[in-house]
Amino acid sequence: MSFHIEKYIRDIKDFPKPGIVFKDITPLLADAQALQNTTEALLQMIPSNIDKVVGIEARGFFFGTLLAEHLNAGFVPIRKPGKLPYKTFTETYALEYGTDSLSMHIDAIKPGERVLIHDDVLATGGTAAAVVKLIEKAGGKVVMLNFLIELSFLSGRDKLKNYKITSLLTY
Repeated sequence: MSFHIEKYIRDIKDFPKPGIVFKDITPLLADAQALQNTTEALLQMIPSNIDKVVGIEARGFFFGTLLAEHLNAGFVPIRKPGKLPYKTFTETYALEYGTDSLSMHIDAIKPGERVLIHDDVLATGGTAAAVVKLIEKAGGKVVMLNFLIELSFLSGRDKLKNYKITSLLTY
């Protein structure tokens, strides 16, 4: 990559709770050239035969919609339960303390469609694994998972062993 994306990622210590270092991408989003360069870098890692780009709430929406536009693909938002107005598939997954759930409209992905999952960060992999299940429940084929940042020390890839994963930055 000819530009240094890491210059646009801000570390916020103790957010959202003590001991966590949050990777803030808002400086990247605020810089027009960095936004364009990042979109181009992400596109270079993605095959062109994608039918749908899935973006995970909420930061996955930023680049997910841009990627969908450039790939001439549809965009599918994955949201927390109760946020989508139509009938949904819902997948519940384990967190460090408790569970969470994600939903997708039941008609958002048609059987056989080739799907790219995009999110800002791959951490423990639980969220991404739940999204994979949603897509497969709808009959879609996960082509790859694509992230801006991967926190490799959290071993998120372990939950996604059977899928191709790409990321621009790895910490």
